[in-house]
Amino acid sequence: MESITLEKAASLLSEKDNILILMHRSPDGDTIGCGYALCLALRSMGKKAQAVCSDPIPAKYSYITDHVDEQSFDPEYIVSVDIAAPQLFGEGLSGYVDRVDLCIDHHGSNSGFAKYGFVDPSAAACAQIIARLIDLMGVETSSVIADAIFTGVSTDTGCFKFSNTTAETYRIAADMIDRGAQGFMISRLMFDTKSRSQLELEKLALDTLEYRCDGKIAIITLTTEMMTATGADDSETEYITSLPRQIEGVLVGITIKQKSPELCRISVRAAVGTDASAICSVFGGGGHKGAAGCSIEASPDEAKERIAAAAAEVIGK
Repeated sequence: MESITLEKAASLLSEKDNILILMHRSPDGDTIGCGYALCLALRSMGKKAQAVCSDPIPAKYSYITDHVDEQSFDPEYIVSVDIAAPQLFGEGLSGYVDRVDLCIDHHGSNSGFAKYGFVDPSAAACAQIIARLIDLMGVETSSVIADAIFTGVSTDTGCFKFSNTTAETYRIAADMIDRGAQGFMISRLMFDTKSRSQLELEKLALDTLEYRCDGKIAIITLTTEMMTATGADDSETEYITSLPRQIEGVLVGITIKQKSPELCRISVRAAVGTDASAICSVFGGGGHKGAAGCSIEASPDEAKERIAAAAAEVIGK
């Protein structure tokens, strides 16, 4: 992948049309905010653009998605946002892995799968990059674009409390509110509102909690049976991943999410000074020092032992 400046990325997008924007599987607020903000910005320039994901977009993001109707066209230019590696495309978008023209990302572990790329690991959220990109494209930020950017920035920083939050993060968030973002509504919806099914899932998840390495590692497990019993969907597991790391004395919090009998997706959250991406890289995953993910082809019990061993190695136990 050829690294380019953000100005060059803005120039490329300004020249192209029929642009397909790819978001990562199990979509979170950052990839959704990036995808829809960029889509709306390109459409305001008179271009055809569509943001797509291999998994359904959770209904709670309807304050953004309801403003973007579906367009049909043959893609001429393909952009990925907040995607660090090809396996994060998901099955529905796997056909685009070798066709990505431009990658916009903030993961230092980005594998360089696109023709051109702008990757800024110092950005707390990919939405910070998209906000700067849209300004460079000369697009006026509408209130819906502002909502999308604010969503990405706030969710990838845990409502501005993660260690990746910078002064620029706050400045962009404030700028989006000045441009019409519904900051209070978004924060309440993302961080202070839970469905009953999510609460029931959290109760079951906490019953699986176990510790390793003298309490430095905490692990919870979400099985397919638990998902079925509570009626929760995958989007409702997003913030459960932060629970084990919140425990006093824990350096590494691990959440194991069973997807099939022999496949588990792993989310790792790490304290300052511990590298979550180093743990996940053992299994071909990646992310940031504070938060990373990977997949392990194994049962939940086997996956637990393998990820726990990798975590113990990283923290030196």
